[in-house]
Amino acid sequence: MNQAIPDPHETTSARITRRADALSRRLRAVGERVFPPTAQKSLRSFSSGEVAEIVGISDGYLRQLSLDGLGPVPELGPSGRRSYTLEQVVDLRRYLATARPKDAVRFWRRRREGDKLQVITVANFKGGSAKTTTSLYLAQGLALSGLRVLAIDLDPQASLSAMFGLQPEFDIAENATLYGAIRYDGERVAMKEVVRPTYFTGISIVPGNLELMEFEHQTPRYMMESRNRPDELFFRRVARAIAEVDDDFDVVVIDCPPQLGFLTMGALNAATGMIVTVHPQMVDVASMSQFLLMTSDLISVIEEAGGSLDYDFLRFLVTRHDPRDVPEQEIVALMRDVFDADVLAASAWKSTAIANAGLTKQSLYELTRGSVGRSVYDRAMESINAVNEEIMDMIFSVWGRQK
Repeated sequence: MNQAIPDPHETTSARITRRADALSRRLRAVGERVFPPTAQKSLRSFSSGEVAEIVGISDGYLRQLSLDGLGPVPELGPSGRRSYTLEQVVDLRRYLATARPKDAVRFWRRRREGDKLQVITVANFKGGSAKTTTSLYLAQGLALSGLRVLAIDLDPQASLSAMFGLQPEFDIAENATLYGAIRYDGERVAMKEVVRPTYFTGISIVPGNLELMEFEHQTPRYMMESRNRPDELFFRRVARAIAEVDDDFDVVVIDCPPQLGFLTMGALNAATGMIVTVHPQMVDVASMSQFLLMTSDLISVIEEAGGSLDYDFLRFLVTRHDPRDVPEQEIVALMRDVFDADVLAASAWKSTAIANAGLTKQSLYELTRGSVGRSVYDRAMESINAVNEEIMDMIFSVWGRQK
């Protein structure tokens, strides 16, 4: 294979830029083969059996509702099988809450008057701890349960945005990330202007891209100017932006960047709960120790400056876990011994099904069992749903009711 002869006059920055541009073009070409420019990413329909499991009723009862003409009208396939869109699943929940008032709380789970908006940050400053995967599956699981979810991508690398079908370099305009709603100058826009709907009913997103780095660059300059104006302090800006859309959502899930910068500090200040993702390897656990010490120092700075971080919960989630791996079992046991109940009982298992789905920028919620193998799919979904259920239990406990 012929290799290009390096240009001796090319600067290092120019070479890196050239490589980045070449990679972006190649990735765009790959993406267009999977999702052509004129196509919109869409969500599959769900079988009646899947819907019954999601909503918490029997398939026979759901079939009877359909025969009686009650609730949403499913699509009938050639073999008479019924399927529902996710929007219809939401309509079904609404119908059941009205038709069965004693079970209304079970079917219609949204915030009620007086319930506090839950803002959950998913954080760790080490890459590879599955922050984005956790954020994605948590947001989608919450939406499937009937909640209105806002996903905020605070990572300039924008992996969460990509999973929702957005290419950071091409699909996200200037001032369309959270930076647009928290910037310091006169170009700042309302939070509603950077929130956009997704193909996944129940989820809206504030996408990310490299523009978010502007906040990291500009904040030191403005810190001196705002020291006598507490409302303008940098760490309050994320919370203030989220407050603008408080009434539109039940839960906000923030995918933090793998660093403890100004964006992460703003997310920590805005949060009502925090999930720290941990890969059960000794080097990762040691790194997490440093993360916790640094986080503690940063939170102290925020509190001394007038911030208030009173979390409803802070939990550690073991991710990419192989429960058959003995060394990993020992590390998980160490974590449970040290952190006790602060470690979620459920762990996110390592799964080829999850990894393979991610290659096409999809989640297992978007795929059918047959596309990745029934047993592999079921095992991965068992793990994902267990994690989501445990986090939902905490959310509903804060709201003073059971799921």
